[in-house]
Amino acid sequence: MAHAQSHTKRIWNVFWILSAITIVEVILGIYKPDVLHLTSFLGTSPLNWLFIILTLAKAYGITWSFMHMEGEKTWFRRAVVWTAVFLIIYLVTLLLIEGEYLYSTLAPLVRW
Repeated sequence: MAHAQSHTKRIWNVFWILSAITIVEVILGIYKPDVLHLTSFLGTSPLNWLFIILTLAKAYGITWSFMHMEGEKTWFRRAVVWTAVFLIIYLVTLLLIEGEYLYSTLAPLVRW
């Protein structure tokens, strides 16, 4: 019974941490502070980078706790996490490059 209670407490802790991160994302998405939204850093606004980082943190937390990665061997954890991080960085890079190209190409044709 004590084993089940420890898992219940752990699940609730993960729930509250992920909820807090989500609430921060929603608040930033609603208010969009000008200092984060109207500036540019590495091809997009710092607000977008903040969303990407917070989303990666949530994905890592879900993987770590619900896929039980903390109990796995180090090489396996690294293989799973590093592969995912590489693919996400690759995807974000391609999306930023293609998004900038489309914006610069369509800007004269579309009223934003």
